[in-house]
Amino acid sequence: MRHRKSGRILGRNSSHRNAMFRNMVTSLFVEERIETTAAKAKELRRIAERLITSAKRNAQSVVAQAVNENDKKVAEASRVAAIRQAVKTVRSREALQKLFNVLSERYITRPGGYTRIIHTRRRLGDAAEMAIIELVTDKAAEPVVESDDVNAVAAEAAVADKAEGTSAE
Repeated sequence: MRHRKSGRILGRNSSHRNAMFRNMVTSLFVEERIETTAAKAKELRRIAERLITSAKRNAQSVVAQAVNENDKKVAEASRVAAIRQAVKTVRSREALQKLFNVLSERYITRPGGYTRIIHTRRRLGDAAEMAIIELVTDKAAEPVVESDDVNAVAAEAAVADKAEGTSAE
């Protein structure tokens, strides 16, 4: 019985599985969206969210908010320790810098749920359930378009295209 044993085996030995997830989480942070099997995506989510939470707790803005000099030194030491812990998992310098500089600041106010899994299709050949795992973007950063405004925006775009077309001729 597998009571109290968390994680999926995925038909691999532990070293292969760990290397695969290190590569996948590095690719996820660089590309922000990858396609894989649903089981791998669910397991990858655990690793990615833990890393983002660690980076968020040690973000540059958090270190800058330290009140006195002693708190600042402790916060900087904590940040260095978190980066060193993340180096065990994230193998690319580019991905590590993005994690601690961009992603940590992006999710600083978000209380979790940094990834989204979208089930897409069945893979030809073995019928494995495929999924896309992606980093969630902030809804505040995206422009909100009302359903009534969609027609207005489309009409404005059509008018602008006509105006450019007549002036070009």
